[in-house]
Amino acid sequence: MDTVTSLGAEKPVVIFSKSNCCISHSIKTLICSFGANPTVYELDELPNGQQLERELVAMGRRPSVPAVFIGKELVGGSNEVMSLHLKGKLVQSLRKAKAIWV
Repeated sequence: MDTVTSLGAEKPVVIFSKSNCCISHSIKTLICSFGANPTVYELDELPNGQQLERELVAMGRRPSVPAVFIGKELVGGSNEVMSLHLKGKLVQSLRKAKAIWV
């Protein structure tokens, strides 16, 4: 869990994803649509991707991707991100993390 947590804390927005996952793609598109520039780790393209995925599963992430960190905190997956968005709190979270300024 240490690697995932430390990578998740490196930038304002970090997304663990898989390049062929349409849900991950949708979440990345949503976050980018607000002007954020997330750091994205495509687990299926990284040499240590399987290890990172095992860490995410150990953290209780099922499915393991997408896993979204905003402001060094694990927000969760697509359901949690969409829920924040529908409540009008996603932009607030992105601002607070200094991922966007407007």
